[in-house]
Amino acid sequence: MPRKTLMTEADIKRALVRIAHEIAEQNKASRELVLIGVQTRGVPLAQRLAGIIASFVDIEISLGTLDISRYRDDQPLSKGLTKAGNNDLPEGIVDKPIVLVDDVLYTGRSVRAAIDALIDQGRPKSVQLAVLIDRGHREMPIRADYVGKNIPSARNEKIQVFLTETDNRDEVIITDLGNGRASADKTSGTSHLTRSKHASRH
Repeated sequence: MPRKTLMTEADIKRALVRIAHEIAEQNKASRELVLIGVQTRGVPLAQRLAGIIASFVDIEISLGTLDISRYRDDQPLSKGLTKAGNNDLPEGIVDKPIVLVDDVLYTGRSVRAAIDALIDQGRPKSVQLAVLIDRGHREMPIRADYVGKNIPSARNEKIQVFLTETDNRDEVIITDLGNGRASADKTSGTSHLTRSKHASRH
């Protein structure tokens, strides 16, 4: 099963520094800005971006985490369970500019789920999307506002993001599954974000 490194630790660092500057510029370094990481690897990415932004604009960025597992359209909600997930959001996201952060943008379904989960917690002023990798193959009308690296890929290829906080290393790899079958799930190190900012987020 052939595999290739797409981004090294240094590549990831450079991409995040660039995204952080773009976010600060687009939002005019607003103190109202909130970065929300989509579990799992979106969380450490959001934390890193907040730290980088704070280092050059001297403001503290609010952070949150979002669990979209019960909003995914490929995982029906079990009887008797609510959609309340393991979220950790700052108080008062209403009328705040929000940047959702995740590792890989693929079909767009995870981003759609993230928007639904976010809106259930309150109506933000705006929702933007930042991703480390955009691999294409969209099934939803979703576009990222900030992208670390665009990586054209085949559906039979798997892109995995590894981060020090979750995997003890920083690396992005691509693997040829060799069977022509795409994985549409957000599995270990692979995520497929969902929904458009124009459809009530990304």
